[in-house]
Amino acid sequence: MHVLIINGSPRVKKYSNTNAILEKFTEGLCENGTTFEQFEISDRDSWDRIREAYYRNTEILIALPLYVECVPGLMMEFLETLTPKGDGSRMSFLLQGGFIEGVQLRCGEAYLKIIADKLGCEYMGTLVKGDNFLIRFFKGEWIDEKVSAYADMGREFAANGNFDSKACKKFTGHEKFPLPVRIHVGHILSTQAAKGFEMIAEAHECDKPLDYKPY
Repeated sequence: MHVLIINGSPRVKKYSNTNAILEKFTEGLCENGTTFEQFEISDRDSWDRIREAYYRNTEILIALPLYVECVPGLMMEFLETLTPKGDGSRMSFLLQGGFIEGVQLRCGEAYLKIIADKLGCEYMGTLVKGDNFLIRFFKGEWIDEKVSAYADMGREFAANGNFDSKACKKFTGHEKFPLPVRIHVGHILSTQAAKGFEMIAEAHECDKPLDYKPY
């Protein structure tokens, strides 16, 4: 099997959580002979080559981040330049985001299923996983373990050609936290995590408070 992988993140590869995930995913994908070619839509100069690869390949995987339940606008702009295939092509998606609960990404998942249909491709499922916000900000064993787990999903996809296996469904993790946990997490976000966000903002030379509302 040969897979066309399109990184739908608007961030360049150096700062893309999605690319860091794909690096591990493709390690597992290629262990038993599966091959792939990968493009980034953040590189507008490559759009012609991506379109050529899209029409040439029948196994297509689009990986993307979900920003507060919004599909990246740059990816949507690119997809609008494509015409439906209708040649038996299969389309899968790898959807990742910062929110931990799987339910936070389900709206995006449903939308991606519609996209596959509009592009004339058979929908082969979406790998859904949150809690990835910190990947590009921190290094260490915890982050490495989180990203490395995607290699297993690459192996699953190579074996099955889709994301419908029990292992892929389990990979999502918590669909929705119980109420006591949500209250506890909310408290952490408003205290300890808030301090962490302030440190990140300072590192990016932000001179306004995080709750600044100019409009």
